[in-house]
Amino acid sequence: MGDPCGSQGSDDQIVKNMATALKESTRRRRDARRGKVEEAYRLEMGQLEASVTSNLNDIANRASKLQQDRLETLRVLLEKKVSVETDILQSIARLDKAFANANQELQTVPPIAGERQGDSWLTAMSLRVLLQENPRIIILASESHALLFRYNPSDLTPSSDGIFSKPSSQTFVTKCVVEFAALESLDLSTYHSLQASGVHGTLGLINLGADVFLCVITAAARVATVRPGENVQKILSVEFYCLNRNGYDTCILDGADPYSMSYSNSGEQPYNHGSDLRDNAIDHPCIELKKVLSGGTFYYSVDFDLTNRLQDRLSKGSAFDIDSLDEDYLWNAYMIDSLIRFRSRLSEHEKNILDTSRMLTSAIRGFVMTVTISAAASPLQSLKSNYPSTLTVLSRLSCRRAGTRFNARGLDDDGYVANFVESETVLWHPSGLCFSYAQVRGSVPIFWEQATGLLPNQQKIQITRSPEATQPAFNKHFEQLELTYGTVHILNLMSATKVGEVELTARYQHHTQQSPLSKGPSGHRLIQSHFDFHAETKGPSGYEAASMVRRLIQDKADSFAYLLCDTTEQPRDDSDRSEKLNKARSTIILQQQGVFRVNCLDCLDRTNLIQTILSHMAIELFLSHRSERATADFWMRHSSIWADNGDALSKIYAGTGALKSSFTRHGKMSLAGAIADARKSATRMYINNFADKGRQNTVDMLLGRLVEQHPVYLYDPVNDFVDSQLRERAHEYTTAETIDIYAGTFNLNGKGANIKQDLSAWLCPRLGSQHRQPEIVAVGFQEIVELSPQQIMSTDPSRRQVWEQAVGVTINNRVKRPTQEDYVLLRSGQLVGAALVIFVKSSALKKIKNVEGSVKKTGMSGMAGNKGAVAIRMDYGSTRICFVTAHLAAGFANYEERNRDYGTISHGLRFQRNRSIDDHDTVIWLGDFNYRIGLSDDKVRRLIQAGDLGTLYQNDQLNLQMIAGHAFPYYSESQITFMPTYKYDNGTDEYDTSEKARIPAWCDRILRKGNNVKQIEYATAPLRFSDHRPVYATFKCTVQSIDEKRKEELSQSLYERRKPDVTHASANGDEKTLEDHASYRSVAAGLPPASSDRRKWWLDHGLSARSQAQPPQSNMVLNPMRPPNPFTATNESDWIMVGRSAEAEASERKTSTPPSRIRSPLQPPDRKPEASGRRSTQLFSEDVLASPTLPSHRRSSTASTAAGVRRKPAPPVPKKPPLLSRSGTGPSDRPMHATEHNPAEEDFSSGDGNNASSPSPSPWKGLGTSTSPARPSHFTEEGNKVPRAPPSSFPPRPLPTPGGGEDRSNGRGNLLDQDDEGAKTIPSLQPLRPQ
Repeated sequence: MGDPCGSQGSDDQIVKNMATALKESTRRRRDARRGKVEEAYRLEMGQLEASVTSNLNDIANRASKLQQDRLETLRVLLEKKVSVETDILQSIARLDKAFANANQELQTVPPIAGERQGDSWLTAMSLRVLLQENPRIIILASESHALLFRYNPSDLTPSSDGIFSKPSSQTFVTKCVVEFAALESLDLSTYHSLQASGVHGTLGLINLGADVFLCVITAAARVATVRPGENVQKILSVEFYCLNRNGYDTCILDGADPYSMSYSNSGEQPYNHGSDLRDNAIDHPCIELKKVLSGGTFYYSVDFDLTNRLQDRLSKGSAFDIDSLDEDYLWNAYMIDSLIRFRSRLSEHEKNILDTSRMLTSAIRGFVMTVTISAAASPLQSLKSNYPSTLTVLSRLSCRRAGTRFNARGLDDDGYVANFVESETVLWHPSGLCFSYAQVRGSVPIFWEQATGLLPNQQKIQITRSPEATQPAFNKHFEQLELTYGTVHILNLMSATKVGEVELTARYQHHTQQSPLSKGPSGHRLIQSHFDFHAETKGPSGYEAASMVRRLIQDKADSFAYLLCDTTEQPRDDSDRSEKLNKARSTIILQQQGVFRVNCLDCLDRTNLIQTILSHMAIELFLSHRSERATADFWMRHSSIWADNGDALSKIYAGTGALKSSFTRHGKMSLAGAIADARKSATRMYINNFADKGRQNTVDMLLGRLVEQHPVYLYDPVNDFVDSQLRERAHEYTTAETIDIYAGTFNLNGKGANIKQDLSAWLCPRLGSQHRQPEIVAVGFQEIVELSPQQIMSTDPSRRQVWEQAVGVTINNRVKRPTQEDYVLLRSGQLVGAALVIFVKSSALKKIKNVEGSVKKTGMSGMAGNKGAVAIRMDYGSTRICFVTAHLAAGFANYEERNRDYGTISHGLRFQRNRSIDDHDTVIWLGDFNYRIGLSDDKVRRLIQAGDLGTLYQNDQLNLQMIAGHAFPYYSESQITFMPTYKYDNGTDEYDTSEKARIPAWCDRILRKGNNVKQIEYATAPLRFSDHRPVYATFKCTVQSIDEKRKEELSQSLYERRKPDVTHASANGDEKTLEDHASYRSVAAGLPPASSDRRKWWLDHGLSARSQAQPPQSNMVLNPMRPPNPFTATNESDWIMVGRSAEAEASERKTSTPPSRIRSPLQPPDRKPEASGRRSTQLFSEDVLASPTLPSHRRSSTASTAAGVRRKPAPPVPKKPPLLSRSGTGPSDRPMHATEHNPAEEDFSSGDGNNASSPSPSPWKGLGTSTSPARPSHFTEEGNKVPRAPPSSFPPRPLPTPGGGEDRSNGRGNLLDQDDEGAKTIPSLQPLRPQ
């Protein structure tokens, strides 16, 4: 037997093996089951994924097919739309033609008894535009009467192609003839229709260049009904018809809005939009005007006065009166003014017929819309009615300071602000109850500007006037508001953290505190509250937090109340009808007592949202007084119409719809709204930088504010007589005063550390007792900062502001006498290193208006501001004054580049409304012009040491260039009596001792232009901290002020006195007598009016000709042997001696050789050149031209000989000396001989800095003053002045003509003595300097 223990161990091993096998079997079975499960899972997931992918592909295919079907459907619909539009237009044309034929037939049918005129819906389109070709007459015809427009070509010059064109004279006046007549009195057989459909009225007449256009409304749609019978139409399309030629009759104007995004993404084009039409449209001068007027932002009404709010209309008691229109909101005032004046001359009966015909239209710009509130949603449920109510919003944009976003900011001198809008909410109920609430918005009422920029929130804000100079206009603005609305509550929404808005807010608060309406007895008439919109809405609540403004203004909103009126029907008798008619009568229950003036920076997005809340609060207040509550549907409509209002106003000012309009419309800000705001911001950036300049120009053209624009005058014998009398009696309403002007210039060489030095030697020099305290102080700086590469591309205003303060402190510290006044900073400007600062006396502020500034870069071809100019202009009374400080190109030989810089600045620098430097009566240039002396350094220093300023000046580049006409034409400079101002060693009186050894020169100069300005002083000051010396000059300037009220009174008096004579002549049909009453305009000042068939200026009504000619000597008479025709060639003289019988002398002269006759003033004197002390100089003494501008007492005596006398031909003009072959013809002055006459001493000594008591110093050796080619130069013999012939080297620039617009001549003698010397505008060549 075996061992039991061994058996036991074997069994255990077997058990272990079996357990292991069991575990392994179990594991294998478990793994097998897991693998099956995973495989099944993978299989199922794969099937599911394939199913999902298949479904997604199917969905995508279906979506693509749906999109294709949708696009195909849209394409079909668009094709049908075009087809339907074509059919509709053709049908309308056929209907209009049928209606026109029916109306002509109906004119012969007597009216039906009891029918009221105007009841037919056809009256809205009953106006027709008819044209007769020869003579060209355009008729605007109603059913019974017509307005006839005819151009008067008497002021035109026919061109070669037969088209009348504008003459070159700036006194050109466009005149038209307008008649109002019954249609039955006209023969319309020669007329044809210009417009297939009817028109809605005319906006007026406008003159563009040599053409006059009549603007008519061709399409309009009713968009609002404020109250029953008060309908408002939106202008959809206008046309311009030329009165003086037919070239534009077939030209189709494209009325698409150029700023609309409607066609930017798709290829869709508006109907009739073709390339050939675009080509024609571009040639039409009115295309831009049509785009603006047809843009859907203009509205009109023929039922009521749309320019006044409801409360004002009810107070006046007249629903519509064309004479009571508010011109602040009348956008076609410039075009319609002549027609309104024509209407005022009609009889009362004719006025009523013209008003009834609805031909004259008054248009506003802004937004008008009415939404209908159903009876169930009406907030006035206590007033039972089954008819719907209406909710209307009217926003009237002021045209006084109209413009685009970055071109019209802030305030003007008349108290008008940019983007000023009066918004009115009107709720009308069928019971007759009417609610109205008005509020206003407008730019911050201080003088400020903001430049455009490509980066958002990077446009710098610049305040352009000091607080003292701003306060008068600020007060005027709020006084006007207080007079119109009552108490004014300012609600300022600008940020308290953004730099520019913080500065504006601080100044706004300062001026509000200083306003008389905030102090004294009326201290509660102007209130200001600040609500930081961005800070308040920055939290999680978003724009909903804007409603917190309620707590800030709730008390004032309750106290201001609202307008509430009740309209009742009362019977009245109509004298023309037997039936009883009803007339609505409105009773005022409650009036609005104040107004909220809301503003942000642009007065668009934030402002519109807050104004929506204010309108909401006012309606809630009204309903609470009646224990009523509005439904959610009503408030949704209210929010929607205000959102539309914000979009419309924003598009006018900024080019796009308003931001945040999504919240205004729906009460919450969605993702789509945020994306839309981002798109609008990008669009605004593009429009503001690239399109707004053209939009601004179009707005100025529409309002008649461009410099070269002239209104259309209607022919009226009475008005012509009044205009003539007003010109002759101008002294009765025009006052002239002489003001003093100080002008100083200083190149600081970037030395800002010396700002605390005493500047009184320069700014407050000790002058004679005849000098008064100047009204204007103009100070120009150059290199106010170091012109480093980092500085020349940007402008840092901090340094300029420090120097402004230094100048102000200096000139005000010198004001010690009680009669003297403090100065206030009017305006300043800066271009990198050049700065211009204007201070004025406080008493002069009320006389100054339209202050503007501009800059022009010339460095690096106009890209850099290291060189260029800063200009500031103003209107002092009625006189236009401009100051220009310039820093021109440096370098000894770069005088041609300096000439180009002058031309770039003179022609390229523009103010608002395209006004240039030359469009001013007085211009003063001051600055570092950098012209040098054309001699060697050693010679210049020797001449300076010897004090020979005359030789230095003969070689001065600016002097030579002015004489040659290459720079500063028509400008003058007084005699220089100081040493060259450049270049010194800093802190010394030594000229440059460095290695460069720059040649001393008169770089710093002051020039002037204008016949009303006379220079008194011209000197330098001993300030040594720069390498330049400061220069200053003083002037006396005559300025004029027109009393418009007195002028209007005089005009009315003259009109009433003259009207009966002309009316009597017209009634008797005496056309010749009527013509005699007409006072034709003269073509130039000083000339008689144009003659007619009966009236001749040389034979007035058959009377003998009269002459004011005076003989040269007392013993001389007119020669009776001269032919009567002044153009007949003759050897007879003008005058003969009367020592013996005139007949005997004439007989002797007839049979003998004519002796040497008395010389006419037109003849040159017989002279021979004399030798000078040093070397002889040949004068152009016989090369003389007759002056076309002789004074009247000479012109009359020589007119008969000017063209008929055979004269000895003048000798040829000598060639230019080689020395001046490039730089000019020579200096303006030279030493004169003892027998010669110095013109500067006779004519201009009192006006060029040479006082009578202080003759020219000896270093000048008799030199006169520098002059441009326009300055007259005379020599005399026996006291007679004779003009010298202009040299052939003068530039071909037209000379100013007497009375021909603006006199740009030098005109020095006009200020103190009014001796009108005839040769003032004839260019002359000064004697050449010795070689």
